[in-house]
Amino acid sequence: MRPDKVTSNEVAKRAGVSQSAVSRVFTPGASVSPKMAEKVLKAAEELGYRPNVLARSLITGRSRIIGLVVAYLDNQFYPDALEKLSNALQAHGYHILVFMVSNDDDSVDKVMEELLDYQVDGIITASVAMSNALAGRCAAAGVPVVLFNRGQDDERLNQVTSDNFEGGRKIAEFLVAGGHKRIVHIAGWAGSSTGRDREAGFRQGLKERGHELLASIDGMYKRETAAEAARQLFSGPDRPDAVFVGNDHMAFAVMDVLRFELKLDVPGDVSVVGYDDVPLASWAAYDLTTLRQPSNRMVEATVKTLLDWIEEGSKDVRKIKIGGPLMIRGSARIPEGWPDERL
Repeated sequence: MRPDKVTSNEVAKRAGVSQSAVSRVFTPGASVSPKMAEKVLKAAEELGYRPNVLARSLITGRSRIIGLVVAYLDNQFYPDALEKLSNALQAHGYHILVFMVSNDDDSVDKVMEELLDYQVDGIITASVAMSNALAGRCAAAGVPVVLFNRGQDDERLNQVTSDNFEGGRKIAEFLVAGGHKRIVHIAGWAGSSTGRDREAGFRQGLKERGHELLASIDGMYKRETAAEAARQLFSGPDRPDAVFVGNDHMAFAVMDVLRFELKLDVPGDVSVVGYDDVPLASWAAYDLTTLRQPSNRMVEATVKTLLDWIEEGSKDVRKIKIGGPLMIRGSARIPEGWPDERL
């Protein structure tokens, strides 16, 4: 038989305090004296008491739960970023409820509807877009939304990204300075703002230096698609001498094809540059030159934006872009005199 749950009234009786004092002790940020807290926590431990968070949320109107919606975790950037988001929110007394989705409107909208039913205090979407109708419902319900690593043309939605356009432009400058003439791009998903902005910046950077992109293929942010794109681009006689790959996850697959299937030397025959700077990029097996997404600063900006809305009542929609350095390693020819931007 399941034992009866210990109530806050029982804790109050054991500690010799009021029930409201027990409630304050277990409410983050509430005013309570150290002596009072010590008595209550001692009694709670002796009785095995745990506060009913859901019941408290009915009284306060705050669940202290943040909904986190993410499309995929195979890209190393996201598990690392999600861990940082979770730790940062926990430091402020919040917890995350994670939902996985397919990156299509129906799947995203269904999950977002479920999150609203859970009475979350806010929502973070990681590389996921949402419909305008659902954005309107979140706004009407007073639930703030922050898009992490994804932009969207909706004035109601906060967003935090790296400066994808400038990152792409910087990579173009680097490759041209290295003397490359036949430059191709295996892009991120064309349906994402990140993929479009990185390619647009890359094209602009080449144009500014009198170059044009030889070819571009949408890699869809998928390893298998990027690997097939590399086979198409590099198997012919008129081979490219440099490739910018839209993220590191795809760049690793591209390097494997170039080196082990096509027997090309990286960077002797072809330079490869990625985007993200995930931990694997610095491993000796890849030693990938890549544009770093400043995940620490992106997480900090995301959490601050969300909590300003929840706790301070801010209504200022923020569109934040954070620049990152080009991490120079061994997968690409290094131009003479090129500055090392590593942090």
